Amino acid sequence: MSKAQIIDLTGTSKGEIELPDIFNVAYRPDLIKKAVLAAQANRLQVYGPTPYAGMKTSADNWGPGRGMARVPRIKTGNRVARISQARGGRKAHPPKVEKDYSEKINKKERLKAIKSAIATTIDDDLVRHRGHKFETALPVVAVDEFQDLKTTKEVVRFMEAVKVYSDIIRSKNGKHIRAGGGKRRGRKYKKPKSILIIVNQDNGIGRAARNLSGVDVIAVKRLNVELLAPGTHAGRLAIWTESAIKTLGEVN
Repeated sequence: MSKAQIIDLTGTSKGEIELPDIFNVAYRPDLIKKAVLAAQANRLQVYGPTPYAGMKTSADNWGPGRGMARVPRIKTGNRVARISQARGGRKAHPPKVEKDYSEKINKKERLKAIKSAIATTIDDDLVRHRGHKFETALPVVAVDEFQDLKTTKEVVRFMEAVKVYSDIIRSKNGKHIRAGGGKRRGRKYKKPKSILIIVNQDNGIGRAARNLSGVDVIAVKRLNVELLAPGTHAGRLAIWTESAIKTLGEVN
């Protein structure tokens, strides 16, 4: 059974902790991708136009004998309306609100994907390949006092001490404008994910770290594969607390 160093708030080693067997699970990118896509599909909100969109008009067919196309035209003029090829007309095949976007995944496959994604957080090559920047040995296990921090300055000081703060700078510098129409729909910017902080209990760390670029804070019992492998790419840089590692071993 492998061990990891426990790091205090000053960045010095305080002792060792045995890692549970879940960190020895094989890397399964196929299951991880399947689980992430299923999670994304199952939280999609359906959308579509009102059934009468483009149909609220006085347009009617004028009939034959006028030397004009027999298409619906508004009563007070000759502009074409209602039909899909007319300006302002209905859509020919709009999105339907009754469409089912959900995807199913077997329970054992989903659990296997989560375990595999957890195991990738200590794989140095996978974490670096994902683009994270750090100068320390993995995994990073902090003392439980870390989850009690109340200010962002204290969190930054710890991350600088364990030499992972450069990954937050990478995320901050990587912010860019989205390509496509989404920039007009409330999601103008895209920003890379950086560090995932996994605690046993959030006693203030969530509020203290929420303003750091790309950082997510989650309780170990609420871990999901989408946080561990954003965009289906496993190997996220994570900071664990000592009690979170112990809890992970109990639920394994």
